[in-house]
Amino acid sequence: MPGDALTVERVAVAFGATEVLKGVSLEVAPGEFVALLGSSGCGKTTLLRAISGFAPVRSGRILVAGRDITGLPPERRGMAMVFQSYALWPHMTTAQNIAYGLRLRGRGRAERARRVEEVLALLGLEGLGSRPVTQLSGGQRQRVALGRALAVNPGILLLDEPLSNLDARIRQTVRHEIKALQGQLGITAIHVTHDREEAMVMADRIAIMDAGTIVQLGPPEEVYNRPASPFVAAFMGADNVIELAIRRGERAVEVAAGADNDAALLSFGTRPGEDGLHLEGAPDGKVIAHFRSEAARLVRAGEAPQGSLILRGRISQSSYPGGFYRYAVAVGERQFMVDDPRRIGAGEPVGVCLPAAALHLYPA
Repeated sequence: MPGDALTVERVAVAFGATEVLKGVSLEVAPGEFVALLGSSGCGKTTLLRAISGFAPVRSGRILVAGRDITGLPPERRGMAMVFQSYALWPHMTTAQNIAYGLRLRGRGRAERARRVEEVLALLGLEGLGSRPVTQLSGGQRQRVALGRALAVNPGILLLDEPLSNLDARIRQTVRHEIKALQGQLGITAIHVTHDREEAMVMADRIAIMDAGTIVQLGPPEEVYNRPASPFVAAFMGADNVIELAIRRGERAVEVAAGADNDAALLSFGTRPGEDGLHLEGAPDGKVIAHFRSEAARLVRAGEAPQGSLILRGRISQSSYPGGFYRYAVAVGERQFMVDDPRRIGAGEPVGVCLPAAALHLYPA
């Protein structure tokens, strides 16, 4: 059964005098996986709780499949939630935990048993139905929590940072399993996370939140490659910042030589996904440029390729994490981290080479 469509219309939530959500709107298609991504306090968990019915809405509407559910209690919304803490009953077995929601809904014993066996098989937990959940691993407990939610066939699955308690290796495995299950079942999913990579791997679209609003919404590739603001650029990993002076042309941007950079002519892309400079509404004159450390490489004098920006600096520190060297390069008063396979001594002059496609320019 395909999942339900979800519509959030100008929803505001306040706790006392503090406005936490400021007129948030969001459309989620049936069977779509949307991640709410942001730092602590941005409002993503409050938005999930408003959708689920655990946070009262001050104004606005929430609709599921076109039906207004704003005033309904959580148990009447056709949703199920997987919590960060698993929220499993420690005195129950795996099967009893999975069947819990079915029992609350008054399903008969035979129907509960059949559905539990289906869910155990779906999640690769065959043979563990009679085992107490306290004897399961963290990854298995998370599967049980997911199974309890899926057992009731919800129209919408809500995921409240469900992987944060797992170690890194298991987390990578479980997130792929959840995404595969969601696609297989066609269920609509809303996933709260502060982990950028997790959102990129799992979601069809990412809603980045800041200060109670959605500041950008789009597919992972679009949000990563075309961040709409300096905040989004920094949050998506392009947190290195330099100031430049530019003059726009028809297909390229002239970058004036500065105290720490050479002059450059950088072509820019006009369509999402096209290689080239990302000119996010920046006018002529002073701009700020964001870039990711992994997009930079080190060059020596005479090595600089055309169509790239070169920042002049010196090696201030180096380390060897294995397979390459990691350098801290001092560029004026700033310091950037750049990886390079060569061994370069401290104090040596180098250029930090940034291809046009690595740069996101915004009005200063």
